Amino acid sequence: MAALKWLLLLSSAVTMVTGRIAPSFLFKESVPLTVFSVCSFQVLVWTVYSCVIYPKLLSPLRTIPQPAGGSFINGHLWQNLARPTGDPLRDWVEEVPNNGLIRWTELLNSERVGVVGAGALAEVLVHKTYDFIKPPQLAKGLGEILGIGLFLAEGEEHKRQRKNLMPAFAFRHIKDLYPVFWGKSQQLMQALESYIESISETDGTISPVIDVNDWASRATLDIIGLAGLGQDFNAIADPSNDLNQTYRKILSPNRRARLFGALRFFIPSRVLRALPIQRNSEMTIASQTIRNRCLSLIASKKSTLFSTDFPQSKDILSVALSSGAFTDRDLVEQVMTFLIAGHETTAAALGWAIYRLCLHPRYQAQLRQEVRANSVHKDNDSINVALDNCVLLQGFCTEILRLYPPIPLTLRVAACDTSIQNHFIPKDTVIILSPWAVNTSKELWGRDAREFKPERWLHEPKVITGEIQNEIENGGNGGEGGVNTAYRFLTFLHGPRSCIGQRFAMAEFAALVAAWVGTFETELAMDKGEEVIVKNGISARPGGLKVHLKKIGLDA
Repeated sequence: MAALKWLLLLSSAVTMVTGRIAPSFLFKESVPLTVFSVCSFQVLVWTVYSCVIYPKLLSPLRTIPQPAGGSFINGHLWQNLARPTGDPLRDWVEEVPNNGLIRWTELLNSERVGVVGAGALAEVLVHKTYDFIKPPQLAKGLGEILGIGLFLAEGEEHKRQRKNLMPAFAFRHIKDLYPVFWGKSQQLMQALESYIESISETDGTISPVIDVNDWASRATLDIIGLAGLGQDFNAIADPSNDLNQTYRKILSPNRRARLFGALRFFIPSRVLRALPIQRNSEMTIASQTIRNRCLSLIASKKSTLFSTDFPQSKDILSVALSSGAFTDRDLVEQVMTFLIAGHETTAAALGWAIYRLCLHPRYQAQLRQEVRANSVHKDNDSINVALDNCVLLQGFCTEILRLYPPIPLTLRVAACDTSIQNHFIPKDTVIILSPWAVNTSKELWGRDAREFKPERWLHEPKVITGEIQNEIENGGNGGEGGVNTAYRFLTFLHGPRSCIGQRFAMAEFAALVAAWVGTFETELAMDKGEEVIVKNGISARPGGLKVHLKKIGLDA
């Protein structure tokens, strides 16, 4: 839009000068027609230059290795749209010889640079973190639902927020939340049992079909509500509550809504928001619903936090409030971020875990044996120790997060002229960070990079929320070959912008999987020829995942 304004101003200036000096050169002696003609010509020249000449002949990025094929004007756009997010790059990592960077083009030859090598990732994520920011168009769109909290903050504001939130996510504090994780996991199992019994009694179905994604979302929303905010949303028992329904609507967009979201990269957000379409009204209502709930949560928490009549709360919001470092407005943004990021990603991971349990029944049996041997199925005050002692469970959960990172791709934009691996990166270059591709790179993980092997994590006992991360950062076991580097496991990113809730998410995930395998035998409930596909939204879920559950006894 800015470029168009300058072209229009330049066209007007050229027309005015022409009219004074040589009026006979005006198009049909009309000033408006001449302005339009000059502007159209400039737009044509600018389009040819920016879409063809610059990316193909002049761009400093054109020497970066790139995949073969692609259309003349839209590059690999259609290939990226036709496949799950990050999937083409996962293949290019293996097919395109590279030094850590891969370049491709999309709509109108707009350039993209994928960062896939350990050295390049270290620069972007650690050494030059704040040279690369979230795309402003994306931040404006996501901010309506995510809030402008830690996830979208930049620069000094991001440093301030992260510093003040770190105590709430310290390992010693997360340990206090294990009983919440386990209690809600048990409630989910009880609700599933009741649902199965009620369906069986109603229509005689012995093994009803369970929609895993729906139940997973309800459970993780309840967990983030209770452990993160001190509020039980009761979504497991009541899926019709307004917050659950609001998130389901915005997190399950149809094709038209996904296309509308993609347009944010090409059309200013204020223009898109002004369009009289249903998606705009849905997002406005959803944003207001979520903000109102967040304001209510904060007000309620503040009224009870410092009262001697109430026991000291251990949830994350209470810790943040106690710090005194956030205004009410800041807290609304943070709570919005916690709510969606804290439940959607773990729900996606649980879906993939159930899918893999169905494909590998032996892991169901082995995990069940392990959680029972460690008395995880019992209600006890040391549930954190019991879960942490389950070595196979830890390896299984980490391998799920490696093969199926809930956020398959993260976008950055160069905030200034910079470099990666001594390669010049102009300002505004779009940078792609793809856990979906890096986590399965054979160069980084070895020949078995795409195989599901929880055993790769089992060389020695590790605590899932501590020592496994230490092993990841120290190289660990890459399977058959591979490179020992922290950056090959990209699910939670690294450096100053790594996921602050990593320990929270991994502990919650382990509790849910342990409860599931300890309660049910699970098998796929899909018609012949029907497949689980990657369903992209904010996270990558196993679309269409439905299972049969069979309740098992404690001694099974």
